Amino acid sequence: METHHSSHRDISGGGARAAVFGVSDGLLSNVALILGVAGAHPAPKAVVIAGLAGLVAGAFSMGVGEYISMGAQRELFAHELRIEEREIHERPEAETRELEQLYVSRGVPAELAAEVSKYLMKNPDTALKVHAQEELGVAPDSIGSPIQAALASFFSFAVGAVIPLIAWFITVGTAAVVASAISAGIATLLVGGGLAAMTGRSISKGALQQFLLSAIAALVTYGVGYLLGTAIH
Repeated sequence: METHHSSHRDISGGGARAAVFGVSDGLLSNVALILGVAGAHPAPKAVVIAGLAGLVAGAFSMGVGEYISMGAQRELFAHELRIEEREIHERPEAETRELEQLYVSRGVPAELAAEVSKYLMKNPDTALKVHAQEELGVAPDSIGSPIQAALASFFSFAVGAVIPLIAWFITVGTAAVVASAISAGIATLLVGGGLAAMTGRSISKGALQQFLLSAIAALVTYGVGYLLGTAIH
């Protein structure tokens, strides 16, 4: 008899989510910034400085924001787990009935629900894990790492943000604008397709959606930069 093993990615730590959104945000925000500044036709050095500033500021903003957000979420879960742990210790009968009623509401026969609930409540650690999963929707040992999420967000944003900037270290003027836009366009297609593949959606649709949204942002900011540059001159 063949045994089926189901394999799933561990997405509970926060790192994978932060990395995916970090690359996407870094790419989108910096290509918009670079082309927006370039649209005003300043000296090439000004575009490079703006792009580097956007990369550094954005990476730190994403990293710190992710650390604070994930840390607050972790503290909230920890607080709720402490409450649940205390209730299991002080009111085991009530918590057993609560678990039993939960299983009954999901279609488990009353006798079986009572038997399973009593069995699970015999071990405090198991009881806490079950109550946390059923009531809070989170496993106590996988509530995310703020440091992991912050580092993933920081470095992935930097990777995404540097892509449209590379062209400005090689060439200048219209050639740099075109090269920056093309490199960012290719990258957005890859990021959008990769994200779609990870979530089980259509790769082509995901890539096209990411590309169109990025293109709109880049065109709008370039146009705004052009108009501001013309008005100021």
